[in-house]
Amino acid sequence: MEVVHLNQKQLAARWSISEATLERWRSEGIGPKFLKLCGRVLYRQVDIEAYEESCLATSTKTVAAPAERCSVSSANIYKY
Repeated sequence: MEVVHLNQKQLAARWSISEATLERWRSEGIGPKFLKLCGRVLYRQVDIEAYEESCLATSTKTVAAPAERCSVSSANIYKY
């Protein structure tokens, strides 16, 4: 089985967010798991997909995972 990796730029493009957001998430310990090899940050495809799965919701009233784990959507969840 081949392991697929995305770099920060590729993941930012996939989610339509800035690279700075991913950097902040890593600093705060949120977002998908990542590898840091020889100064390069890489995300395994399997970890990206697991993170996306943990952020799935069936309605705006319920969230499948705690907001701090799913930062992409948490900004909009608690605005009343």
